[in-house]
Amino acid sequence: MANVIDSVKYTKEHEWIKIDGDTAVEGLTDYAQSELSDIVMVELPAVGKKVKAGESVGTIEAVKAVSDLYAGLSGEIVEVNEKVVGEPALINKDAYGEGWLYKIKIDDVKEAENLLSPEQYKELIEKH
Repeated sequence: MANVIDSVKYTKEHEWIKIDGDTAVEGLTDYAQSELSDIVMVELPAVGKKVKAGESVGTIEAVKAVSDLYAGLSGEIVEVNEKVVGEPALINKDAYGEGWLYKIKIDDVKEAENLLSPEQYKELIEKH
């Protein structure tokens, strides 16, 4: 069973979001990294890029497949995790920690109401 932590929100695209004030940290869920298996490349959005919730902002490449990364909330990319660009396997090793992907300065915190709770996310992955 994939690890689903209670301190974050989730998207239907298998990304986790931790909100701290008007900034959100986003990463790939444990379920997604285990489905992808060995992650070999990550392409993250540029700092300063304006993003809309649900839009593709980068790609993640694994031995098995290439997947898009989607912004969970609208706002501006304020930081990217350069460590995972150089060492993509960090996502496999520590999806909710060192394997985070980017930070977004949130335009509208109310958008977070559209995200999934840990319980809703568990239900989503149990259906797969």
